[in-house]
Amino acid sequence: MPIDLNKLPNFQAKKEAFAELVRKGGDSETQAEAYSNMMNALTGDLTEYIDQKVKGKAEKGQALGMNEDEVKFFNSLAAGDLSHGEKEEVVFPETTVDQIFKDMVKEHPFLQLLQLQNTGLRLKFLKSDPKGAAKWGKVNGGIQGQLTATFSDEDATQSKLTAFVAVPNDVLEYGAPWIKTFVVTQIQEAFAAALEEAFLTGDGKDKPIGLNRDVSENVSVTAGQYPEKKSAGTLTFKDAKTAITELKNVVKALSKKENGKTFVARGKVVLALQPGASLDVEAAATMQNVNGQWVYALPFGIQTVESEYVPEGKVIAFVPERYDAFVSGGVEIKEFDQTLALEDGHLYTAKRFAYGKAEDDNAAKVYDLKLTDVDADDSAGTGK
Repeated sequence: MPIDLNKLPNFQAKKEAFAELVRKGGDSETQAEAYSNMMNALTGDLTEYIDQKVKGKAEKGQALGMNEDEVKFFNSLAAGDLSHGEKEEVVFPETTVDQIFKDMVKEHPFLQLLQLQNTGLRLKFLKSDPKGAAKWGKVNGGIQGQLTATFSDEDATQSKLTAFVAVPNDVLEYGAPWIKTFVVTQIQEAFAAALEEAFLTGDGKDKPIGLNRDVSENVSVTAGQYPEKKSAGTLTFKDAKTAITELKNVVKALSKKENGKTFVARGKVVLALQPGASLDVEAAATMQNVNGQWVYALPFGIQTVESEYVPEGKVIAFVPERYDAFVSGGVEIKEFDQTLALEDGHLYTAKRFAYGKAEDDNAAKVYDLKLTDVDADDSAGTGK
């Protein structure tokens, strides 16, 4: 039973307040408080939404779209006997975990473009840089091809992502399907906000290393924190000729790996922008053709994606396939200690593991965005 999150106004307002703090670099305590306010608003909005649905359509207790394991799990959660009297961790049904992941990626375009992957319990990478994998020779000659790639088998340093899930007693009375909807939506949005922020701007300390962080070979990491990248230049989109030159330089900058080897970045580059800034860029790159139709297109196959977590006045240009983004393991849920539990409900913690880091420092670049008001006929040109 998916929920349209746009119909949860308090949650959306608190979500924007949290994102604004992230963009402006608010201190960790202030951000934590804003994140908590966002999740509290989600709890309230979801409770009201589900209460209205149940009362309006008598949907209490139906188990549509749920398999036997899920019905049993969420009925046990409602009855308070998931862990058989112990406060041990229990794992969500695999189908529920898959749904959380699929819906999270579907609802968040940045995570979808980043090609976020859902893996097993442990993350391992087999990295290689193939060279000389094939070689021409005579038809009757010996086998000439050989792999000279250097492979490295390495464990990824995972970060634990924990979300708090508050389930009011009223919701527990509505049956397994609505309990699942309530819990899954909370976990999905809690994880999505944390992952999107971390994959874009995470400093690497107990969290993924974001796209805007310097991961060059000799970078100085202080107390586990990676420094922010220096600006690679300024994007103005002043006029059509300027915009083409600026974007050409972006693609060229991402077309060479840190080790000097070339990479085909054309057709693979994404610009991450704040929602308002993305409209300004779209306006600058829109033209009217001879038929009077408005056409928007960026050159060199460049795509744009909106995210509230892109820093103020910045554009993060990146190649998604050159950033490793993973979540792993099942979703483990544990009832919180009763002394901290809600008076009118139950409080749980849910956790997964995540990893994020660019392959090298040239997988992403950060640019200053300084758009200027230009005449419509001079921005992207007209087709007339």
